Amino acid sequence: MTTQFDRIADRILDGDAATPADALAALRADDAELMALVAAAGRLRRKHFANTVKVNYLVNLKSGLCPENCNYCSQALGSDAQILKYSWLDTDETLRQAGAGLRGGASRVCLVASGRGPSERDIDRVTEMTRALKDEHADVEVCACLGLLKEGQAERLKDAGVDAYNHNINTAESNHDNVVTTHTYGDRVDTIDKAKHAGLSPCSGLIAGLGESDEQLVEALFALKELDSDSIPVNFLMPFDGTPHHNTWELAPTRCVKILAMARFVCPEAEIRIAAGREMHLRSLQAVALQVANSIFLGDYLTSEGQDAKADIAMLKDSGFVILGAEDALDEDREGRDPAIRHRGAGTQAPANA
Repeated sequence: MTTQFDRIADRILDGDAATPADALAALRADDAELMALVAAAGRLRRKHFANTVKVNYLVNLKSGLCPENCNYCSQALGSDAQILKYSWLDTDETLRQAGAGLRGGASRVCLVASGRGPSERDIDRVTEMTRALKDEHADVEVCACLGLLKEGQAERLKDAGVDAYNHNINTAESNHDNVVTTHTYGDRVDTIDKAKHAGLSPCSGLIAGLGESDEQLVEALFALKELDSDSIPVNFLMPFDGTPHHNTWELAPTRCVKILAMARFVCPEAEIRIAAGREMHLRSLQAVALQVANSIFLGDYLTSEGQDAKADIAMLKDSGFVILGAEDALDEDREGRDPAIRHRGAGTQAPANA
């Protein structure tokens, strides 16, 4: 039986572009249609990325103490979230942290620092870190995420060997002022343009769950398409205590999968990355979501802990995926997989597992 989502995929595979109506259809699919939606969007994923997954690793170079008032962020001005706060890591510590992710299977390291944007001294730090990282790991991709860029800074990063620059638009332009007021939507677009013009691969994505409408999610995805974002991190709001969005729970696992499928329809050739909040919101549908998306973060995020890295690698193997650049990371590991003898419930004094 051919579904409406198959017909959308057929048109895209034939060279047409998805329309806003197509995107809304994906987003508003009935839960009973979820696997049909995944199957259709998965055809586009397999055409461009086969069964590969790109694994990324975050290094938080400087945590907290940010002067911007992004109301979703645990590091923002006014946040009372009890997160780690520290100034810049030195190069040696950065190399240690990045090395852990690379040994775990990552091929891209994302160097992230809180703040409005980097000073020239900050650019000096990151260029030194990048050169040192590439001296030790020649094949590593480096993505920098340092905030709003000034003239000439993107070029300095490019010259040092940085491959990509991340700066998320986060939400639709029509919703931006509800999220942050210390900078404009145009400021964010300007930084992405600076990165592109310097020859850096543009990495820009969104955060779902910020009170946006379906139409605003579609607006954000089409904006990312217009920006030619090579990789699109799709974050799911993490409602930290101490932020304005604490105790905000708008996202069901099926909703998250539909958002990722919509992203695949709108930007079929882009790297769609399942980013922060996947463990919290996708939960048992993480592997299903990777039939649509083709990239994840390994390990921890900026201020929150992620799923156990070995569990992520096992999930990728169990789903039949190949990790780009680290195929041996999927070697069989049977540690902890022996049958567990029952010592609870019937025939014991211990409570049942129920």
